[in-house]
Amino acid sequence: MSSSNNLSEIDRQVLWNRLISVVEEQAQTLIRTAFSNTVREAGDLSAGVFDLKGRMLAQAVTGTPGHVNAMAASVGFFLDELDIQGMAPGDVFITNDPWKGTGHLNDFTVLTPTFLDGQLVAFFASTSHVADVGGIGFGPDGRQVYEEGINIPIMPLFQRGVLNTHLMSILQVNVREPLPVEGDLHALAACNDIGCRRLVATMQEFGLADLDDMADYIIENSHAAMLAEIRELPQGVYEYAMRCDGYDKPVDLVARMTIGNEGIAIDFTGTSPVSSYGINVPLTYTQAYASFGVRCIVGSSVPNNAGSLAPIVVTAPEGSIVNAPRPCAVSARHVIGQMLPDVVLGCLGHALPDRVPAEGSSSLWNPVLLGGHGLVGDADYGDATPFAINIFHSGGAGARPGRDGLSATAFPSGVRNTPVEINETIAPIVVWRKEYRPDSGGPGRYRGGLGQTMEIAHAQGAPFAISAMSDRVTHPARGRFGGGDAATGAVRLRDGGPLRAKGRQTIPAGDSLILEMPGGGGLGEVRDRPGQDVERDLRDGLISEDAARRDYGSKSTS
Repeated sequence: MSSSNNLSEIDRQVLWNRLISVVEEQAQTLIRTAFSNTVREAGDLSAGVFDLKGRMLAQAVTGTPGHVNAMAASVGFFLDELDIQGMAPGDVFITNDPWKGTGHLNDFTVLTPTFLDGQLVAFFASTSHVADVGGIGFGPDGRQVYEEGINIPIMPLFQRGVLNTHLMSILQVNVREPLPVEGDLHALAACNDIGCRRLVATMQEFGLADLDDMADYIIENSHAAMLAEIRELPQGVYEYAMRCDGYDKPVDLVARMTIGNEGIAIDFTGTSPVSSYGINVPLTYTQAYASFGVRCIVGSSVPNNAGSLAPIVVTAPEGSIVNAPRPCAVSARHVIGQMLPDVVLGCLGHALPDRVPAEGSSSLWNPVLLGGHGLVGDADYGDATPFAINIFHSGGAGARPGRDGLSATAFPSGVRNTPVEINETIAPIVVWRKEYRPDSGGPGRYRGGLGQTMEIAHAQGAPFAISAMSDRVTHPARGRFGGGDAATGAVRLRDGGPLRAKGRQTIPAGDSLILEMPGGGGLGEVRDRPGQDVERDLRDGLISEDAARRDYGSKSTS
């Protein structure tokens, strides 16, 4: 066998395409074998291949930026703590440490070394959001990470092919749904194993003994391509600030972007301090979503790997809500973290005003719904079926340059809405309504995407609880360049009583939960929207007559 340095340019491109195929099969294996609906149905995962230095070479298209880009840093923490020379075939390692993984305890990252003829040649890593990690459950109510669930430090999941039964036993007695959690961990190990097998077969086909030169080739070319795009940008310093709801008080996200010849630096100095509740963000998750905001506009055609990520440097003061130290509560870190691309795009909007979208609803509306003894306060749950389910749904995305915003679409996370039919099958809930929410998108030359309205009840008429993690209820997604703000969201009961946007609350027996998700902001001057577009929105029920008159005037009757 030979070094990858001997490959021709054509062979290198074929091998690169093969790596993409391998990591995508890795991700699809995780989806097919996972137990949690958040992975199977929503695609809340990441998968990738890394060289012996811990550099991400390729990632699966399937997955979320918060997992993929944070996992890229996580592998470095594994290699800092593990004895690489002592690794053997059949070894698999695991952690859900928020500061060494992807930001909260529900995400498990699994690392598997790859061996060819007894020699270590690469690593595969994968991450997924598991159903439950014990504690008070997935939600923002924790005050310290210790309350939020069980924390597994970096340790073996398998050693030489033998399962760590002690770890499994600890998990089984600490989580509410041990079978799905155990199944998800096996799925993570299985998808990495598929990646290892496919990579070994590929290297044997190409006659390679190692990936060292190919790894350098991938990283260096991606780095150079990203720098070339950055050097085409107007250099300078650009600032942007955004206010979101927070838990008990608003949170200000402040960014200062410096575009220079050697890269882009983003500094979040001025951002609000840590919260007393579980909406804090570890730095790796901040870096993941802030860098993704850049990649949406700059170098979007350059492969996402260690080379293309390196020119984007993200910093934040320790003690700010986007660089929360241990033991801050971080379970609902996505509520703040998924707002960061909008802030970064706001900075880029000063440099590239014709290329950025308006602000969107941004963070997922993904409440946990629960039923069972003690979970519904003083209400009597009776003999109704106990359950806990995490549902993923989305508001509207901001209007895009040249196009209206996407409705009920998860940006920036990219996960799918979990299907009603699946949720009703695995939990005793019934979804009476799931529909677009008219007038929720901000007006503009290009209209913001619509949010959606959902009505959810207990199928057996019992009370149930919601652990709410909603934002944009007080502070809307703002339009850009003359576009109007979107409608804010609401969390309430069918019978009219309001609920808090965050935290655990009880829906009384016989009542329903109403989720009214926010829309995305509009882009461009409202007066410039063509009359036929207004008429089409009216005809399709996306805006009301009142909104057409209020926002677009006479165009609604053209």
